[in-house]
Amino acid sequence: ASAAAPGTTATATPAAAPSVTGTLPSDAPSGLPSLLARPVIRPEQAFPETAVRLEDGSRYERVDLATTTDCAQGMSQELAALSEQGEGCSRLTTALFTDAERRSQVSVTVASFVRAEDAGTVFGMASMDPVTYQTVSLDPPPEAGLPTVPPGSAGVFRRLMTVRSVVFANGQWGDGSETGEADLTRQTEDLLQYVDDNVVAYEQG
Repeated sequence: ASAAAPGTTATATPAAAPSVTGTLPSDAPSGLPSLLARPVIRPEQAFPETAVRLEDGSRYERVDLATTTDCAQGMSQELAALSEQGEGCSRLTTALFTDAERRSQVSVTVASFVRAEDAGTVFGMASMDPVTYQTVSLDPPPEAGLPTVPPGSAGVFRRLMTVRSVVFANGQWGDGSETGEADLTRQTEDLLQYVDDNVVAYEQG
């Protein structure tokens, strides 16, 4: 798996994570305790379809799906250290999508936390420094027939927060191209919204 440019290089001694205390947003659901008592969202609930068609008619294929309860596996070193503060991350699930032309590679990650406050902390830091506090993009599996994005390629980073999860989207062109940023940004944001809608529907259900 690869981190997008500028890459986060792992070192033997992890840097101390900044201590940030999250607070619940003013629009947090009033029934938050009961919502948090539910199990975290499962992979098949966040990513129910392998063939995705969005409202604007655009089509995407989900070419890979990975999930783990060891959230640090799918995070940059800095994001992993931050996530371990508080009560931690319960599950991290990432799906890799490509567009109909099979040019783009967009990894969408759902990181679900025990506490809403901890999700808020992660969302806040990732919003301020999206490259440092990023999730790891999936490399396409061999059977997908897609190229591996060259290391150091430019990427688009977006994120949204739900009740207890942060949904991240990292978009890149498979050939590492730096042109067509507007189209790549649209694809990344559209897939992020698609997954976020699934997570919100479950978490606020």
